[in-house]
Amino acid sequence: MRQNKGRSLNKVIVRIKGGIGNQLFCYAAARRLALVNDAELVIDDVTGFARDHQYRRGYMLDRFNITARKATPAERLELFERYRRGWMKWLSRRKPFVERLYLERDGMDFDERLLQVKRKGTLYLDGVWQGEGYFRDVEEVIREDLRIIPPPDESNQIMSEKIKNCQAVGMHMRWFDAPGNPSAHNVSADYYKRATALMEERVDSPHYFVFSDRSDVVPKDLALPSGRTTFVSHNRGDEKAYADLWLMSQCRHFIIANSTFSWWGAWLAEKWKKIVVCPSDEVQGITWWGFKGLLPDSWIKS
Repeated sequence: MRQNKGRSLNKVIVRIKGGIGNQLFCYAAARRLALVNDAELVIDDVTGFARDHQYRRGYMLDRFNITARKATPAERLELFERYRRGWMKWLSRRKPFVERLYLERDGMDFDERLLQVKRKGTLYLDGVWQGEGYFRDVEEVIREDLRIIPPPDESNQIMSEKIKNCQAVGMHMRWFDAPGNPSAHNVSADYYKRATALMEERVDSPHYFVFSDRSDVVPKDLALPSGRTTFVSHNRGDEKAYADLWLMSQCRHFIIANSTFSWWGAWLAEKWKKIVVCPSDEVQGITWWGFKGLLPDSWIKS
């Protein structure tokens, strides 16, 4: 399948939002929707971030092998974008899902209705469509589009060679709340202990490459092997997130956090015999991680 470039009367305009992991989910679902509808894919890289006052994120997919063009101001619904978008959402909600021109995600679980949408004209796709079910049938296209352009700097090239020359396990630690404080969002140290024990049992001399948004903090009682652990901490800030994702995706096996960033690090890896350990469907009693459709069946839930 190919990406239409300007000659189709059909368009899918996708509103990209969130951090790099969620942005990739937005893109992948929209790419599939455009393909099955013989539509041009257009990327709104502006409005999904315009009101992100808390995290101040921006579009981070320019480092991938994505050829879709960026939306014009008119395609972004400017002027008065917020009000025009609200009106379109209200009108669409009054119709059956597959007849809507503005498609917004309802709830968290996998929504099979998106796969059934076949429309002509212009479709707007909004929301973070998390789960490979939204693009599994075009997986090879998505993998090609999401090839990461390697960072050219020496530090990342040296780390890449180190990863390639061992039984690399990409371990991701994501801190939603301050480390050391009671939290219902951070994965517990016990999870990492279980996952590490499983890797020690199944992999010959695994070497752990630890990626984290707080590389200075690792649970004290985790006891990773000192001779087989490397902390990857040289890529700082959102502008270098792609570089960590590139390094992580070169690992052979994975211990991921309850994070879409490490979800993609594991998914993008091309090692077909990879072992992926992920947090179980509940994290500290909260079920927002592991909702229906997010975790591939082959991944080990711990």
